[in-house]
Amino acid sequence: MTTDRASVLRALHVPGRPLVLPNVWDAASARAVRQAGFPAVATSSAAVARTLGHEDGERTPVAEMLAAVARVAAAVDVPVTADFERGYRLKPAELAERLLATGAVGCNLEDSLPDTGELVDPGEQADFLAEVRAAAGPGLVINARVDVYLAGRPSREEAVRRGRRYLEVGADCVYPIGATGEDEIRALVSEVGGPVNVLSAPGVPPLGRLAELGVARVSFGSGLHQATQAYTKGLLEVVVEGRGLY
Repeated sequence: MTTDRASVLRALHVPGRPLVLPNVWDAASARAVRQAGFPAVATSSAAVARTLGHEDGERTPVAEMLAAVARVAAAVDVPVTADFERGYRLKPAELAERLLATGAVGCNLEDSLPDTGELVDPGEQADFLAEVRAAAGPGLVINARVDVYLAGRPSREEAVRRGRRYLEVGADCVYPIGATGEDEIRALVSEVGGPVNVLSAPGVPPLGRLAELGVARVSFGSGLHQATQAYTKGLLEVVVEGRGLY
């Protein structure tokens, strides 16, 4: 079952026909995404963390994060991929085992340190990803996040170099988070040599254009959760003013 769902998720990464993932934070938001017709569900580490009373950056105890992922996976009948930051200091074999036990069949793994944002040596990250792949086999779709742009070193050359290396050791998709602008995204898609994930954010082309640029996956990060929180704040202001909601 797990391997079957991983195969389904892997097959959804089609350059030019991107898998769109409005990232969720709990079972209710996961069901809403599924009911809207999306073929897969992804979690957002930041949104899950804040829902549980923590901040992003691996400040959520790993057992709590895994339990949240498990609730999401149990709530829907489609593949679930988990935003798992840098791996919560788990060894690769334990990471793969515990993540697969939640029912998730995919994960994001970052190449920067959660506490400082410092980039991890690409060789070290490649070894880490290779060990996760070896432990998980084909049952886990690995989305290798490349944090060059977030780290303030917006070098396309380095992003491509890291992305290629991660694909070589078994990653299924490369996620150069923070890349914006058509020219930059087009070049990344052309030069990485594998499926590319883009974060939908200010400065990023709309979905239709991303498809034309050859993007294979589009994530929304914590954007949906932030929008929901802003809407809730507006509703609460209505209540405070005594106007009621209905």
